[in-house]
Amino acid sequence: MSGIYIHIPFCRQACHYCNFHFSTSLHYREALVETLREEIMLAAATGFIKPEPVATVYFGGGTPSLLPAAEIGLLLKQVRESFPVTGDAEITLEANPDDLTPGKLADWRTAGVNRLSIGVQSFFEEDLQWMNRAHNAVQAREGLELAMRYFDNITMDLIYGTPGLSNERWAQNVATALKLGVPHLSCYALTVEPQTPLDKMIRTHRAADVDADLQSTQFLLLMDWLQEAGYEHYEISNFARPGFRSRHNSAYWKGTPYYGLGPAAHSFNGKARRWNVANNQKYIRAIRSGEIPFEEEVLTTVQKLNEYIMIALRTSEGILLQQLDETTRQRVLQQAADYQVRGWLSIDTRSIRLTRQGKLFADGIAADLFLTE
Repeated sequence: MSGIYIHIPFCRQACHYCNFHFSTSLHYREALVETLREEIMLAAATGFIKPEPVATVYFGGGTPSLLPAAEIGLLLKQVRESFPVTGDAEITLEANPDDLTPGKLADWRTAGVNRLSIGVQSFFEEDLQWMNRAHNAVQAREGLELAMRYFDNITMDLIYGTPGLSNERWAQNVATALKLGVPHLSCYALTVEPQTPLDKMIRTHRAADVDADLQSTQFLLLMDWLQEAGYEHYEISNFARPGFRSRHNSAYWKGTPYYGLGPAAHSFNGKARRWNVANNQKYIRAIRSGEIPFEEEVLTTVQKLNEYIMIALRTSEGILLQQLDETTRQRVLQQAADYQVRGWLSIDTRSIRLTRQGKLFADGIAADLFLTE
């Protein structure tokens, strides 16, 4: 089954660490929603992905919760008219705490949304101000409490390893999420992306740089706390109570085909990747002329194998050896042997998986297992 990702490129304000494509102006909102509906129809007609049931729809961004609920409903209606969406499809909407109201929550449910991804990041005022988030600490807690009256399936984001975030405050952030009963947590180490405000602040010494040792400590603590609380650590950054894994993201990690719709969105059909132009006006003009403004890369066999290694190693299932041909399997096992000796990889007849300590070095280990053309 395939999935559909819909990128809503609007935010109320720019977070200092974010490098996603978005605009803080809603000037083109109505035009973009209309052209998104047109792209949904165009995508269905392209045949980029062979016709098959759509099991997940994900509204990401940006901040999709900035759109009126009626527009979310229009987009979902168009998806259902253009694609064979399964009756039990997971429909996720990303939302910020300051956008959560009883009216919006009820309308999203009526439109068909059945899962919320809430960008909390922290329950502390000073952290939210440092990140330049649009919501405050009171809204973070109250927004979650309100959302859980309307939705059972909720995930929330937290960020750790920020300058000034002590282990004690990190513990309180996680404890608050657990006390509220949130069934899924996505927890990310702060990353300094090039050309973001945070990158400039660090380079001009107006902000402290990331402390890698602090991040490692807080990640190890996180794994202990959530394991004790009964959460499955099913991907490096994702933890879920049984039955609450993200079906949409899990499909990404298994290499399932998906359409990416909207400016800067990526699509994948198992053989090639496409990505739309990261410019709202250019996107709108192209769609209005009946064309999807994308670039495409056809992946080589080695590229596909390396993507599988990189993504699979981040999951609890690990790299499944049966997915590799004999030559590749022996090459990867040979490279992995040293990490097994160090205690960073667990290897058996079925799979190669990261150990608790190995999860600290996931990207570097994956890169060392990559094949060359």
